[in-house]
Amino acid sequence: MTADEHVKKSARPRGAFQLLTGRDFGGFFWGRLVTASAVYLHSVVAAIVVYGATGSVFAVALVPVAQFAPQLLLALVAGAWADRGDVARQIIFGRLLCAAGSGGLGLWLSVDDDATGWVLASVVVAASLIAGFGFVIGGPAMQSVTPLLVRRDELPTAMALNTAPMTVGRVAGPAVGAVMTQLAGPAQAFAAAAAGHLLFAGLMLIIRIPDSDRTERGVDESYSVAAAVRHVWHDRPLLLLLVVVAGLGFGSEPTATLAPALARDLGGGAGTVGALTSSFGAGAGLGIIVSSWMAPRVRHEVVVSVGIMLLAVGVAGCAAAITVELAMLAMAAAGGGFIVASSSAGTLIQLRVPGHLRGRVMALWMMGFVGARPVAAVVSGAVADGLSVRAAWLVVAACLVAIAAWCRPRSLV
Repeated sequence: MTADEHVKKSARPRGAFQLLTGRDFGGFFWGRLVTASAVYLHSVVAAIVVYGATGSVFAVALVPVAQFAPQLLLALVAGAWADRGDVARQIIFGRLLCAAGSGGLGLWLSVDDDATGWVLASVVVAASLIAGFGFVIGGPAMQSVTPLLVRRDELPTAMALNTAPMTVGRVAGPAVGAVMTQLAGPAQAFAAAAAGHLLFAGLMLIIRIPDSDRTERGVDESYSVAAAVRHVWHDRPLLLLLVVVAGLGFGSEPTATLAPALARDLGGGAGTVGALTSSFGAGAGLGIIVSSWMAPRVRHEVVVSVGIMLLAVGVAGCAAAITVELAMLAMAAAGGGFIVASSSAGTLIQLRVPGHLRGRVMALWMMGFVGARPVAAVVSGAVADGLSVRAAWLVVAACLVAIAAWCRPRSLV
Protein backbone atom coordinates (compact mmCIF):
# COMPACT_ATOMS: atom_id res chain seq x y z
CA MET A 1 0.00 0.00 0.00
CA THR A 2 1.41 3.37 -0.96
CA ALA A 3 1.58 6.44 1.25
CA ASP A 4 -1.24 8.05 -0.77
CA GLU A 5 -3.46 5.06 -0.14
CA HIS A 6 -2.75 5.30 3.58
CA VAL A 7 -3.86 8.93 3.49
CA LYS A 8 -7.15 7.89 1.91
CA LYS A 9 -7.77 5.22 4.52
CA SER A 10 -6.85 7.25 7.58
CA ALA A 11 -6.87 10.97 8.29
CA ARG A 12 -4.57 10.52 11.28
CA PRO A 13 -1.06 9.05 11.30
CA ARG A 14 -0.79 5.52 12.61
CA GLY A 15 0.66 5.06 16.06
CA ALA A 16 3.50 2.75 17.04
CA PHE A 17 1.22 -0.24 17.71
CA GLN A 18 -0.50 0.07 14.34
CA LEU A 19 2.83 0.35 12.55
CA LEU A 20 4.29 -2.65 14.35
CA THR A 21 1.28 -4.85 13.62
CA GLY A 22 0.95 -3.83 9.97
CA ARG A 23 1.99 -6.31 7.33
CA ASP A 24 4.60 -4.19 5.61
CA PHE A 25 6.30 -1.92 8.14
CA GLY A 26 5.64 -4.48 10.88
CA GLY A 27 7.13 -7.33 8.85
CA PHE A 28 10.12 -5.22 7.96
CA PHE A 29 10.59 -4.18 11.60
CA TRP A 30 10.49 -7.70 13.03
CA GLY A 31 12.68 -9.03 10.25
CA ARG A 32 15.28 -6.36 10.94
CA LEU A 33 15.16 -7.21 14.63
CA VAL A 34 16.05 -10.84 13.88
CA THR A 35 18.77 -10.05 11.36
CA ALA A 36 20.30 -7.35 13.60
CA SER A 37 20.51 -9.90 16.40
CA ALA A 38 22.24 -12.25 13.97
CA VAL A 39 24.81 -9.58 13.04
CA TYR A 40 25.75 -8.90 16.65
CA LEU A 41 25.68 -12.60 17.50
CA HIS A 42 28.25 -13.21 14.76
CA SER A 43 30.37 -10.26 15.93
CA VAL A 44 30.60 -11.26 19.58
CA VAL A 45 31.15 -14.97 18.92
CA ALA A 46 33.83 -14.16 16.34
CA ALA A 47 35.51 -11.85 18.89
CA ILE A 48 35.44 -14.57 21.54
CA VAL A 49 36.85 -17.19 19.17
CA VAL A 50 39.61 -14.97 17.79
CA TYR A 51 40.66 -13.62 21.18
CA GLY A 52 40.71 -17.13 22.61
CA ALA A 53 42.83 -18.32 19.69
CA THR A 54 45.35 -15.46 19.63
CA GLY A 55 45.10 -13.42 22.83
CA SER A 56 45.45 -10.28 20.71
CA VAL A 57 43.05 -7.33 20.73
CA PHE A 58 44.40 -6.30 17.34
CA ALA A 59 43.45 -9.72 15.98
CA VAL A 60 39.93 -9.19 17.32
CA ALA A 61 39.87 -5.83 15.54
CA LEU A 62 40.34 -7.64 12.22
CA VAL A 63 36.83 -9.11 12.57
CA PRO A 64 34.96 -5.76 12.34
CA VAL A 65 37.47 -4.65 9.70
CA ALA A 66 36.42 -7.64 7.59
CA GLN A 67 32.73 -7.15 8.37
CA PHE A 68 32.54 -3.44 7.72
CA ALA A 69 35.46 -2.35 5.52
CA PRO A 70 33.50 -3.39 2.38
CA GLN A 71 31.28 -0.36 3.15
CA LEU A 72 34.11 1.87 2.02
CA LEU A 73 34.36 0.03 -1.30
CA LEU A 74 30.78 -0.72 -2.32
CA ALA A 75 28.33 1.35 -0.27
CA LEU A 76 27.86 4.11 -2.83
CA VAL A 77 27.45 1.61 -5.66
CA ALA A 78 24.89 -0.29 -3.60
CA GLY A 79 23.12 3.00 -2.87
CA ALA A 80 22.81 3.75 -6.58
CA TRP A 81 21.36 0.26 -7.10
CA ALA A 82 18.80 0.99 -4.37
CA ASP A 83 17.68 4.21 -6.09
CA ARG A 84 17.00 2.55 -9.42
CA GLY A 85 16.49 -1.12 -8.69
CA ASP A 86 14.37 -3.62 -6.81
CA VAL A 87 15.20 -2.89 -3.16
CA ALA A 88 13.53 -6.07 -1.90
CA ARG A 89 15.65 -8.24 -4.19
CA GLN A 90 18.77 -6.33 -3.17
CA ILE A 91 18.02 -6.82 0.53
CA ILE A 92 17.37 -10.54 0.04
CA PHE A 93 20.62 -11.06 -1.87
CA GLY A 94 22.56 -9.24 0.83
CA ARG A 95 21.03 -11.34 3.60
CA LEU A 96 21.81 -14.54 1.71
CA LEU A 97 25.47 -13.52 1.57
CA CYS A 98 25.42 -12.78 5.31
CA ALA A 99 23.94 -16.22 5.90
CA ALA A 100 26.63 -17.79 3.72
CA GLY A 101 29.37 -16.12 5.77
CA SER A 102 28.00 -17.09 9.19
CA GLY A 103 26.64 -20.48 8.12
CA GLY A 104 29.78 -21.43 6.20
CA LEU A 105 31.92 -20.61 9.25
CA GLY A 106 29.65 -22.67 11.48
CA LEU A 107 29.89 -25.61 9.08
CA TRP A 108 33.68 -25.35 8.88
CA LEU A 109 34.02 -25.27 12.67
CA SER A 110 31.76 -28.30 13.05
CA VAL A 111 33.90 -30.28 10.59
CA ASP A 112 37.36 -29.04 11.60
CA ASP A 113 37.55 -28.30 15.32
CA ASP A 114 41.33 -28.75 15.55
CA ALA A 115 42.35 -25.37 14.11
CA THR A 116 43.96 -22.97 16.57
CA GLY A 117 45.90 -19.73 16.69
CA TRP A 118 46.11 -17.50 13.66
CA VAL A 119 44.86 -20.25 11.36
CA LEU A 120 41.55 -20.26 13.18
CA ALA A 121 41.53 -16.47 13.37
CA SER A 122 42.14 -16.20 9.61
CA VAL A 123 39.18 -18.43 8.79
CA VAL A 124 36.90 -16.40 11.10
CA VAL A 125 38.05 -13.15 9.47
CA ALA A 126 37.52 -14.57 5.96
CA ALA A 127 33.97 -15.69 6.80
CA SER A 128 33.28 -12.30 8.37
CA LEU A 129 34.40 -10.68 5.12
CA ILE A 130 31.79 -12.66 3.17
CA ALA A 131 29.13 -11.55 5.66
CA GLY A 132 30.45 -8.00 5.30
CA PHE A 133 29.85 -7.98 1.56
CA GLY A 134 26.28 -9.11 2.18
CA PHE A 135 25.85 -6.33 4.69
CA VAL A 136 26.98 -3.62 2.28
CA ILE A 137 25.02 -4.94 -0.71
CA GLY A 138 21.72 -4.89 1.13
CA GLY A 139 22.43 -2.14 3.65
CA PRO A 140 21.59 1.05 1.70
CA ALA A 141 18.37 -0.54 0.45
CA MET A 142 17.38 -1.43 4.03
CA GLN A 143 18.07 2.11 5.22
CA SER A 144 16.07 3.70 2.40
CA VAL A 145 12.93 1.56 2.73
CA THR A 146 11.26 3.08 5.82
CA PRO A 147 9.98 6.32 4.14
CA LEU A 148 8.37 4.13 1.47
CA LEU A 149 6.39 2.14 4.04
CA VAL A 150 4.92 5.06 6.01
CA ARG A 151 3.46 8.51 5.46
CA ARG A 152 5.64 11.57 6.02
CA ASP A 153 3.74 12.44 9.21
CA GLU A 154 4.42 8.90 10.47
CA LEU A 155 8.14 9.10 9.76
CA PRO A 156 9.31 10.39 13.20
CA THR A 157 7.47 7.52 14.91
CA ALA A 158 8.78 5.02 12.36
CA MET A 159 12.36 6.29 12.72
CA ALA A 160 12.15 6.03 16.51
CA LEU A 161 10.92 2.46 16.12
CA ASN A 162 13.71 1.77 13.64
CA THR A 163 16.26 2.09 16.42
CA ALA A 164 14.68 -0.83 18.31
CA PRO A 165 15.93 -3.68 16.07
CA MET A 166 19.51 -2.53 16.49
CA THR A 167 18.97 -2.02 20.20
CA VAL A 168 17.39 -5.41 20.79
CA GLY A 169 20.01 -6.94 18.52
CA ARG A 170 22.80 -5.53 20.68
CA VAL A 171 21.18 -7.08 23.74
CA ALA A 172 19.97 -10.39 22.35
CA GLY A 173 22.76 -11.11 19.87
CA PRO A 174 25.73 -10.94 22.27
CA ALA A 175 23.80 -12.62 25.09
CA VAL A 176 22.62 -15.51 22.93
CA GLY A 177 26.01 -15.78 21.25
CA ALA A 178 27.94 -15.93 24.53
CA VAL A 179 25.56 -18.49 26.05
CA MET A 180 25.51 -20.66 22.93
CA THR A 181 29.32 -20.54 22.72
CA GLN A 182 29.60 -21.76 26.30
CA LEU A 183 26.87 -24.41 26.15
CA ALA A 184 26.89 -25.66 22.56
CA GLY A 185 30.00 -24.23 20.94
CA PRO A 186 30.73 -21.48 18.40
CA ALA A 187 29.69 -23.61 15.39
CA GLN A 188 26.10 -23.76 16.59
CA ALA A 189 26.14 -20.03 17.41
CA PHE A 190 27.23 -19.13 13.88
CA ALA A 191 24.54 -21.44 12.49
CA ALA A 192 21.94 -19.55 14.54
CA ALA A 193 23.19 -16.27 13.04
CA ALA A 194 22.77 -17.71 9.53
CA ALA A 195 19.23 -18.81 10.37
CA GLY A 196 18.35 -15.27 11.45
CA HIS A 197 19.48 -13.81 8.13
CA LEU A 198 17.54 -16.45 6.20
CA LEU A 199 14.38 -15.71 8.17
CA PHE A 200 14.57 -12.02 7.25
CA ALA A 201 15.17 -12.90 3.59
CA GLY A 202 12.00 -15.00 3.70
CA LEU A 203 9.98 -12.15 5.21
CA MET A 204 11.12 -9.83 2.44
CA LEU A 205 9.32 -12.08 -0.04
CA ILE A 206 5.93 -11.12 1.43
CA ILE A 207 6.52 -7.46 2.38
CA ARG A 208 5.08 -5.01 -0.15
CA ILE A 209 7.42 -2.11 -0.89
CA PRO A 210 6.01 0.60 -3.20
CA ASP A 211 8.18 2.39 -5.74
CA SER A 212 9.90 5.57 -4.59
CA ASP A 213 8.63 8.91 -5.84
CA ARG A 214 9.29 8.81 -9.57
CA THR A 215 8.29 12.44 -10.05
CA GLU A 216 11.66 13.48 -8.66
CA ARG A 217 13.72 11.12 -10.79
CA GLY A 218 13.79 13.27 -13.87
CA VAL A 219 16.28 15.59 -12.24
CA ASP A 220 18.79 12.78 -11.85
CA GLU A 221 18.19 10.05 -14.39
CA SER A 222 21.85 9.03 -14.31
CA TYR A 223 21.60 7.92 -10.67
CA SER A 224 25.18 9.09 -10.34
CA VAL A 225 27.04 8.88 -7.07
CA ALA A 226 28.49 12.33 -7.76
CA ALA A 227 25.00 13.88 -7.64
CA ALA A 228 24.49 12.63 -4.08
CA VAL A 229 27.96 13.74 -3.00
CA ARG A 230 27.38 17.22 -4.45
CA HIS A 231 24.02 17.48 -2.69
CA VAL A 232 25.54 16.55 0.67
CA TRP A 233 28.54 18.84 0.17
CA HIS A 234 26.32 21.86 -0.48
CA ASP A 235 23.94 21.05 2.40
CA ARG A 236 26.21 21.77 5.37
CA PRO A 237 23.78 20.61 8.12
CA LEU A 238 23.32 17.32 6.27
CA LEU A 239 27.11 16.99 5.89
CA LEU A 240 27.60 17.55 9.63
CA LEU A 241 24.85 15.07 10.43
CA LEU A 242 26.79 12.46 8.45
CA VAL A 243 29.89 13.42 10.45
CA VAL A 244 27.83 12.78 13.60
CA VAL A 245 26.81 9.38 12.25
CA ALA A 246 30.47 8.51 11.56
CA GLY A 247 31.33 9.59 15.10
CA LEU A 248 28.62 7.35 16.53
CA GLY A 249 29.97 4.40 14.56
CA PHE A 250 33.52 5.17 15.72
CA GLY A 251 32.47 5.64 19.34
CA SER A 252 30.30 2.53 19.59
CA GLU A 253 32.64 0.00 17.94
CA PRO A 254 35.08 -0.39 20.90
CA THR A 255 32.20 -1.65 23.03
CA ALA A 256 32.58 -4.85 20.97
CA THR A 257 36.27 -4.82 20.03
CA LEU A 258 37.58 -4.02 23.51
CA ALA A 259 35.00 -6.06 25.45
CA PRO A 260 37.04 -9.31 25.57
CA ALA A 261 40.14 -7.50 26.83
CA LEU A 262 38.13 -5.46 29.35
CA ALA A 263 36.46 -8.63 30.60
CA ARG A 264 39.88 -10.24 31.05
CA ASP A 265 41.19 -7.23 32.99
CA LEU A 266 38.17 -7.48 35.29
CA GLY A 267 38.67 -11.21 35.83
CA GLY A 268 35.82 -12.47 33.62
CA GLY A 269 35.43 -14.74 30.62
CA ALA A 270 33.04 -15.26 27.71
CA GLY A 271 30.01 -14.72 29.94
CA THR A 272 31.37 -11.35 31.03
CA VAL A 273 31.91 -10.36 27.40
CA GLY A 274 28.25 -11.10 26.72
CA ALA A 275 27.17 -9.18 29.84
CA LEU A 276 29.19 -6.11 28.87
CA THR A 277 28.02 -5.94 25.27
CA SER A 278 24.43 -6.67 26.29
CA SER A 279 24.61 -3.84 28.82
CA PHE A 280 25.29 -1.48 25.94
CA GLY A 281 22.12 -2.74 24.28
CA ALA A 282 20.13 -2.48 27.50
CA GLY A 283 21.21 1.12 27.87
CA ALA A 284 20.17 1.71 24.29
CA GLY A 285 16.75 0.29 25.12
CA LEU A 286 16.37 2.81 27.92
CA GLY A 287 17.64 5.43 25.48
CA ILE A 288 14.68 4.74 23.19
CA ILE A 289 12.30 5.63 26.03
CA VAL A 290 14.27 8.78 26.86
CA SER A 291 14.45 9.74 23.19
CA SER A 292 10.69 9.31 22.80
CA TRP A 293 10.10 11.57 25.80
CA MET A 294 12.54 14.21 24.53
CA ALA A 295 11.32 14.22 20.90
CA PRO A 296 8.24 16.48 21.37
CA ARG A 297 9.94 18.61 24.01
CA VAL A 298 13.50 19.14 22.82
CA ARG A 299 14.82 19.97 19.36
CA HIS A 300 16.41 17.04 17.56
CA GLU A 301 19.61 19.06 17.09
CA VAL A 302 19.98 19.43 20.86
CA VAL A 303 19.19 15.76 21.45
CA VAL A 304 21.99 14.79 19.05
CA SER A 305 24.57 16.76 21.08
CA VAL A 306 23.31 15.40 24.40
CA GLY A 307 23.54 11.86 23.06
CA ILE A 308 27.11 12.24 21.78
CA MET A 309 28.31 13.58 25.13
CA LEU A 310 26.57 10.78 27.03
CA LEU A 311 28.26 8.24 24.75
CA ALA A 312 31.61 9.92 25.48
CA VAL A 313 30.96 9.76 29.23
CA GLY A 314 30.08 6.07 29.01
CA VAL A 315 33.19 5.23 26.97
CA ALA A 316 35.39 7.13 29.44
CA GLY A 317 33.63 5.27 32.25
CA CYS A 318 34.78 1.97 30.75
CA ALA A 319 38.36 3.19 31.11
CA ALA A 320 37.80 3.99 34.78
CA ALA A 321 35.75 0.89 35.74
CA ILE A 322 37.34 -1.31 38.40
CA THR A 323 34.54 -3.89 38.65
CA VAL A 324 32.33 -5.71 36.18
CA GLU A 325 29.29 -3.93 37.58
CA LEU A 326 30.79 -0.47 37.03
CA ALA A 327 31.84 -1.46 33.51
CA MET A 328 28.29 -2.63 32.77
CA LEU A 329 26.93 0.68 34.06
CA ALA A 330 29.35 2.60 31.84
CA MET A 331 28.39 0.43 28.86
CA ALA A 332 24.71 1.14 29.55
CA ALA A 333 25.37 4.89 29.62
CA ALA A 334 27.24 4.61 26.32
CA GLY A 335 24.36 2.66 24.79
CA GLY A 336 21.83 5.23 25.96
CA GLY A 337 23.81 8.11 24.49
CA PHE A 338 24.35 6.23 21.26
CA ILE A 339 20.66 5.53 20.63
CA VAL A 340 19.51 9.02 21.67
CA ALA A 341 21.93 10.64 19.22
CA SER A 342 21.44 8.15 16.37
CA SER A 343 17.63 8.29 16.51
CA SER A 344 17.49 12.08 16.28
CA ALA A 345 20.28 12.27 13.70
CA GLY A 346 18.52 9.65 11.57
CA THR A 347 15.24 11.56 11.71
CA LEU A 348 16.92 14.81 10.70
CA ILE A 349 18.70 13.10 7.79
CA GLN A 350 15.57 11.40 6.44
CA LEU A 351 13.62 14.66 6.58
CA ARG A 352 16.33 16.55 4.67
CA VAL A 353 17.04 14.04 1.89
CA PRO A 354 15.09 14.20 -1.42
CA GLY A 355 13.42 10.91 -2.30
CA HIS A 356 15.32 10.41 -5.56
CA LEU A 357 18.67 10.62 -3.69
CA ARG A 358 17.69 8.62 -0.64
CA GLY A 359 19.46 5.38 -1.50
CA ARG A 360 22.75 7.09 -2.31
CA VAL A 361 22.66 9.44 0.66
CA MET A 362 21.86 6.53 2.97
CA ALA A 363 24.83 4.76 1.40
CA LEU A 364 26.92 7.71 2.61
CA TRP A 365 25.22 7.23 5.98
CA MET A 366 26.39 3.61 5.99
CA MET A 367 29.90 4.57 4.88
CA GLY A 368 30.06 6.93 7.82
CA PHE A 369 28.47 4.74 10.46
CA VAL A 370 29.68 1.31 9.42
CA GLY A 371 32.84 2.45 7.64
CA ALA A 372 34.05 4.18 10.80
CA ARG A 373 33.83 0.94 12.74
CA PRO A 374 36.87 -0.81 11.22
CA VAL A 375 38.84 2.42 11.67
CA ALA A 376 37.83 2.50 15.33
CA ALA A 377 38.61 -1.21 15.70
CA VAL A 378 42.13 -0.82 14.29
CA VAL A 379 42.87 2.34 16.29
CA SER A 380 41.53 1.00 19.58
CA GLY A 381 43.10 -2.43 19.03
CA ALA A 382 46.51 -0.94 18.27
CA VAL A 383 46.37 1.40 21.29
CA ALA A 384 45.21 -1.44 23.53
CA ASP A 385 48.04 -3.75 22.45
CA GLY A 386 50.64 -0.94 22.43
CA LEU A 387 49.64 0.87 25.62
CA SER A 388 46.63 -0.48 27.50
CA VAL A 389 42.93 -1.18 27.18
CA ARG A 390 42.19 1.80 29.41
CA ALA A 391 44.17 4.12 27.13
CA ALA A 392 42.20 2.87 24.13
CA TRP A 393 38.88 3.77 25.76
CA LEU A 394 40.16 7.28 26.58
CA VAL A 395 41.31 7.90 22.99
CA VAL A 396 37.84 7.07 21.70
CA ALA A 397 36.18 9.28 24.34
CA ALA A 398 38.39 12.21 23.33
CA CYS A 399 37.40 11.81 19.69
CA LEU A 400 33.71 11.88 20.64
CA VAL A 401 34.14 15.09 22.63
CA ALA A 402 35.83 16.70 19.61
CA ILE A 403 32.93 15.70 17.33
CA ALA A 404 30.38 17.06 19.80
CA ALA A 405 32.24 20.38 19.84
CA TRP A 406 32.33 20.53 16.03
CA CYS A 407 28.70 19.54 15.44
CA ARG A 408 26.95 21.88 17.86
CA PRO A 409 23.13 22.17 17.69
CA ARG A 410 23.09 25.48 15.82
CA SER A 411 25.30 24.03 13.07
CA LEU A 412 22.79 21.23 12.37
CA VAL A 413 19.87 23.53 11.50
